[in-house]
Amino acid sequence: MITPDRLAISAEVADALASRAPVVALESTLISHGLAYPHNVEVATASEQAIRSAGAVPATVAVNRGRLLVGMSRDELQELATAPHGTVRKVSRQNLGAAIASGGWGGTTVAATMIAAHGVGISVFSTGGIGGVHRGALGVPGGRHKATLDVSADLDELARTRVAVVCAGPKAILDVPLTLEYLETRGVPVVCVGIDEIPGFYSRRSGIPAPVSVPDVAGAADVVRAHTAMGLESGLLICNPVPEEDALDEAAAREAIEQAIREAEHTGVSGAAVTPWLLARVAALTDGASVTANVALIVNNARTGGELAVALAR
Repeated sequence: MITPDRLAISAEVADALASRAPVVALESTLISHGLAYPHNVEVATASEQAIRSAGAVPATVAVNRGRLLVGMSRDELQELATAPHGTVRKVSRQNLGAAIASGGWGGTTVAATMIAAHGVGISVFSTGGIGGVHRGALGVPGGRHKATLDVSADLDELARTRVAVVCAGPKAILDVPLTLEYLETRGVPVVCVGIDEIPGFYSRRSGIPAPVSVPDVAGAADVVRAHTAMGLESGLLICNPVPEEDALDEAAAREAIEQAIREAEHTGVSGAAVTPWLLARVAALTDGASVTANVALIVNNARTGGELAVALAR
């Protein structure tokens, strides 16, 4: 349980929670680490508006002044978005306490945002894509590369924190089959909405069958309710494909990702630098189409999250 002195819940979010109105959490690493100013504020604002258009209340989460902010004002969004480079922590479970103790700004990842949402009673959280098992994380049998054990904290958070996370699937630069295996082992339901495959993040399809498929948001809400009624404590992954008009062709997206991964290995990019390098390279290889798809799916997931929260509040 999060102690009240470490929380700063906006009046709008507090009122919604008190009246059991639908609320949707949003992360803030998109603002602090994902997009450049002013694009970061524009996308964050569009995501909040998409949730409102669905009939729910947005609650963007961040860390500042020794507290978890749940629901941010325009001024706070602007301050986070324009903070000097290198001054904002990327906050997950393992450094959440240190970020709170530091008193400075922190952008919350999927894991940290889930912690905040669950701590105040928000059951739905919308994001772009989740982290997962990175390629090569478990090594290659008989290969020259050692296992890196690079597995996102998002996966264990999904296993321990009961929040429905709406996303466009695991990020396409990851080892998606292994990510799904890990989620299955940890007891996390993966539910695809309106599609019988795992979304390919930038593309609508991946060729990987959906573990569970439902026709619409109402069907996803039914699964969330049944999961909760069984007393299961894990979160749920609700996979929502990128809008068709903004999606990349599946083969073209896969080709760009594979080329970027080969180039990363050739140039020796490693560690925390890999993900931003790959995302930037895929953007270059697709002439910016991957960025367009990424922005579209973020806003679309926010809208779907709002619809899911409304359905669950009925």
